Amino acid sequence: MAGESGAQEATDSPMAASVLDQPVPETTCSARPDRRAWSVLSLLSFVYVLNFLDRQLLSILAFPIQQSLQITDGQLGLISGLYFAMFYTFIAIPVGWLADRSNRVTILAVACGIWSAATAACGLARTYPELVIARMTVGFGEAGGVPPSYAIITDTFAPGYRARAFGIFNLGPPIGAAVGIAFGASIAAAFDWRDAFIAVGIIGIVTAIVLKLLVRDPERGATDPARDHTATQPAGFMDTVRAFFGNPLLVRVSLGGGVTQFMTYGLGNFAVLFLMREKGMTLEQVAVWYALVVGLGMGAGMLVSGSLLDLFTRRTRTAFAVAPAISLALALPFYVGFVWAPTWQLALVLLTPSMFLNYFYLSASVTLVQGEVKPNQRVLSGALLLLVMNFIGLGLGPTYVGAASDFFAARGHDNALQMALYTLTPSFILAIIIFGSLARRLQREGALADPE
Repeated sequence: MAGESGAQEATDSPMAASVLDQPVPETTCSARPDRRAWSVLSLLSFVYVLNFLDRQLLSILAFPIQQSLQITDGQLGLISGLYFAMFYTFIAIPVGWLADRSNRVTILAVACGIWSAATAACGLARTYPELVIARMTVGFGEAGGVPPSYAIITDTFAPGYRARAFGIFNLGPPIGAAVGIAFGASIAAAFDWRDAFIAVGIIGIVTAIVLKLLVRDPERGATDPARDHTATQPAGFMDTVRAFFGNPLLVRVSLGGGVTQFMTYGLGNFAVLFLMREKGMTLEQVAVWYALVVGLGMGAGMLVSGSLLDLFTRRTRTAFAVAPAISLALALPFYVGFVWAPTWQLALVLLTPSMFLNYFYLSASVTLVQGEVKPNQRVLSGALLLLVMNFIGLGLGPTYVGAASDFFAARGHDNALQMALYTLTPSFILAIIIFGSLARRLQREGALADPE
């Protein structure tokens, strides 16, 4: 029995007294999370904060990096865009397959150690090729960060609490982005840019060790209402791929999330440049006010969306699609107002509710996918979800905005980046249509949520 083996391990381990080091008990969808569950979630969320913080440092410290290494905007764009996205997106697939067949906490800890060491290496880079290799290694490591965490959370929290747990976990990006903006801008003004990369890298390495020592990999399917006792058997790679892309629900939610990320990454990678160049903000103002908007606006959206989803999906799973569709419809006018605003103060006021509403899709997408697949397919399925979303969003969104800005600038437009950001508005409408199609599919299937 899982409980007996877990108890024996806890007895033999010198870390047995740790609240994180206890076996996950068999439970039902009505079981409330205990202190151990929230402790595990807190540590996983901190790892996610470091994951996102590493990505922000390069864009925030771009200017001193360019001066130090004598690199062009194009070279910098390749490091933060194509090179990173290709590794981050596609390496996640074999990593997900491996994690579904082995200890997910070990995979996560090793991945955290790799991307943290590579982040420190960025600070030691003396040439452009060295920085390229270091950033590609960061992408390689971060590919093993999020999908294992998705599965660990799913097997730690019962269905009635998963969306809320994912809402808290997904605070990683806004906190990481906000800290990255504030920390990076401050370091750029007071210290050498290399110190920021080295400091964050060391923190990540220590965190990886703590993660492995304190967290146990929960039994697969431990919190599912109908326990599947074959869940510990490894799932075939192609079986999982076919099951994912053969499921109309998962395809629709992946595409909806990808189109939404096309807008969020397209905006996010150029927001600081837009606010400084076309709204008149200084770097010091960005470090305080834009960081607050990202941290509070996006963070509140993650928390509220998770709680609302847990509430409404207990009645019907159509809420997984309806909530993102409604939130994006409400966000659209605020986004247009942000791009139009004549001052940076008004722009940030309008950006805050847009940030709050733009991210309802994330907890909904992750929770639906993790609940729809078999327990032994959850890591790879999470990686496939990220493959679709990040290839469309991270891979294409910033690339499109940069190309559109150059297009308008070449035709004499003074506010070329503003024009480029305006052209992102159709992505809101397309995402709403896709989530609407998902809602109709869920309703047609009569997919009712598990009772609390």
